[in-house]
Amino acid sequence: MNCKLLVTITLVFTIIIHLPAAFSQKMAGQPKTPARGHLFIIGGGEKTAALMQELLKVSGTGQGDYVIILPMSGEDPDSSVIFAREDFASAGITKVIGFNFTLSGPVAQSKLDSIVKAKLIFITGGDQTRFMKIVGKGPIYKAVHEAYAKGSTIAGTSAGAAVMSKKMITGNALKYPEYTGRYPTIEPGNIEITEGLGLVENMIVDQHFIKRQRLNRLIAVQLENPEEVCVGIDESTAIVVTGNKFKVAGENQVIVLHNPGKSKKVQAKLLGGRGITLDVLLPGETYEIK
Repeated sequence: MNCKLLVTITLVFTIIIHLPAAFSQKMAGQPKTPARGHLFIIGGGEKTAALMQELLKVSGTGQGDYVIILPMSGEDPDSSVIFAREDFASAGITKVIGFNFTLSGPVAQSKLDSIVKAKLIFITGGDQTRFMKIVGKGPIYKAVHEAYAKGSTIAGTSAGAAVMSKKMITGNALKYPEYTGRYPTIEPGNIEITEGLGLVENMIVDQHFIKRQRLNRLIAVQLENPEEVCVGIDESTAIVVTGNKFKVAGENQVIVLHNPGKSKKVQAKLLGGRGITLDVLLPGETYEIK
């Protein structure tokens, strides 16, 4: 074979072999396209008239629009839909549709299409682990993400707030399996974290925060997840996430823990760290998620 031809063939073969890797590296370096929608994350408790009106304003939902309710967190999903309908009816919205998907039930394409096209999707309270067990990363998960990317507002309260982040607090204390609602220690390996919807990254959400005195829990979560911003939202209060910023809405405060030095120390059964910042945000104030 001609020596020159052999060199040419070898060069072409080398380029073909390396194209996929080079393309993958280029794509990996590109920033993720930001979603066009909003997240309206409520810390539980009463959804006041002012908070509901703010939700409708943020989402652009009017009387002619419909709202999708996802009640799978609830122990009694039908009741969750009824209560949500009452809240929206009091705000002037009557087209409220509940989709109670089940673990083994079919997922109709027509329902997925309705989720994608909705201006507002609302996730009720209950048990966030129950919700994620049903949703997983299947068609419902994908439909919610598609809606958010296209400009829909995804709202949730209590458990519906916890599921918003990629890393989700389940509510379980692994070292104290009998639930008491109290977190009297700051220790390693205690607070269970699993995967949520991942609508917001680099942030972990806690709820009912000041009302139920959950600071110890969030400090432990922050120390063990130092790369995350940890946000505790009180009742009748919400954060409205747009891009990499959020604004506080409602009646009470939002607590933000940040660990810029990624400090973490473990001594026997104790968890420690230095340089952690704590911000107490008031209604109307904003915060940039770094």
